[in-house]
Amino acid sequence: MSTSAKTSARARIESLLDENSFVEIGASVTARSTDFNMKSMDTPSDGVITGYGLINGRLVYVFSQDSSVLGGSVGEMHAKKIVNIYDMALKMGAPVIGLVDSTGLRLQESVDGLEAFGQIYMKQTEASGVIPTITAIFGNCGGGLSVMANLSDFTFMESEKAALFVNSPNTIDENRKDVCDTSSAQFQSEKAGNVDFTGTETEIISGIINLVSILPSNFEDEVVADCTDDLNRAATGFESGLEDTKLALASVSDDSFVVEVKSAYAPEMLTAFIKLNGATVGVVANRTKIYDEEMSVVAEFEPKLTAKGCDKAAEFVFFCDNFSIPVLTLTNTNGFKTCKCQEKNGAKNTAKLTFAFANATVPKVNVLIGEAYGSAYVTMNSKSIGADMVYALPNAKVGMMDAESAVKIMYADEIAEDAGVLAEKTAEYQALQGDVAKAASRGYVDSIIQPADVRKYVIAAFEMLYTKRQ
Repeated sequence: MSTSAKTSARARIESLLDENSFVEIGASVTARSTDFNMKSMDTPSDGVITGYGLINGRLVYVFSQDSSVLGGSVGEMHAKKIVNIYDMALKMGAPVIGLVDSTGLRLQESVDGLEAFGQIYMKQTEASGVIPTITAIFGNCGGGLSVMANLSDFTFMESEKAALFVNSPNTIDENRKDVCDTSSAQFQSEKAGNVDFTGTETEIISGIINLVSILPSNFEDEVVADCTDDLNRAATGFESGLEDTKLALASVSDDSFVVEVKSAYAPEMLTAFIKLNGATVGVVANRTKIYDEEMSVVAEFEPKLTAKGCDKAAEFVFFCDNFSIPVLTLTNTNGFKTCKCQEKNGAKNTAKLTFAFANATVPKVNVLIGEAYGSAYVTMNSKSIGADMVYALPNAKVGMMDAESAVKIMYADEIAEDAGVLAEKTAEYQALQGDVAKAASRGYVDSIIQPADVRKYVIAAFEMLYTKRQ
């Protein structure tokens, strides 16, 4: 194999880290196995370059698989180098970034190779919730390596050449890669939800640098940068972004900073990081439309919770809670999506999201931006499951269900006799039970605020909650 792959493995590290900051560890390590004529093979660094360096001045540990050496396959010494990196990162409280390009388990080493995979899995598990872990896939990431990728907190994937799979598409009954490429970045990001970010190699490197800059280095750390934005400015554009809540977040965040996570998967549930007064905040928001750069609608959704959306949001909230990142929610939901697929995992994943919010001890703020009906609303970080502060826009609606549907159930007989009852009772129900003022009078909503004031209210809430201990 040419040396271009080896050059790529090192070049990726050099393009990721601050200039001249990389220090390699274990450069002299080679394969130890002698079975199957391994002794005669040249295995420099045993197919993985490991070490540490800086990203914007912050310490990180990194490994980059070299596909020019036995396809970058994972063997005993290869794994020991990666495990050593994790050990050092855990001691120092710094993130681990893995750059993956490998054919998988090294068959020549058999049981030693299996033990190698197990050791890496164990270290990834120990690192979970302690230090952030990031995997970027540039080539093959199959079989046991796919488990490594999904044990990471965030996964990047090159959109054209990379492949992520448990089983190769061509080994799946009645399937071929040219019909449905289940290993592609598109499938893994849109359908499977296993990939957080996709793009070119350059975009991935830039994305990792950006992500590391806003994440804490460990569970005891915090990331607070100087805020150059006006803390009391109006959130101009928030009201026009109530459908595509990514636009609303841009109007609230410092200097319009928004990093969306898993944007291609269950896009009706938006998960993202923003900056408020220089601090990183995680956001979970319902979304009913997506606009492109020309402000044309490219996708529309019902204001419903979906099984995939709840699962996506729950994993995001778990991460934020592990690393003491405050959580903001923008709520606009009137129930659950109705379909056969929803019934398979809807209740379980909704329970998972409910648990995530209820169990999280970080500061939690909710803004009701539209409908907030039924148990779907309760799941979305309501006051009853632990939200510290709940705000609502004046036009928000809170209740068991929309007024007309409730009246049709409560006064079915009367409506059958006199159709005029429907309008009369709907207005009455809305005034008594559906108005946001009723929820505020009960203490379920702390304040009713104007859209332009959302930024300053949310910042003030998180400032007040800064010393929260639970």
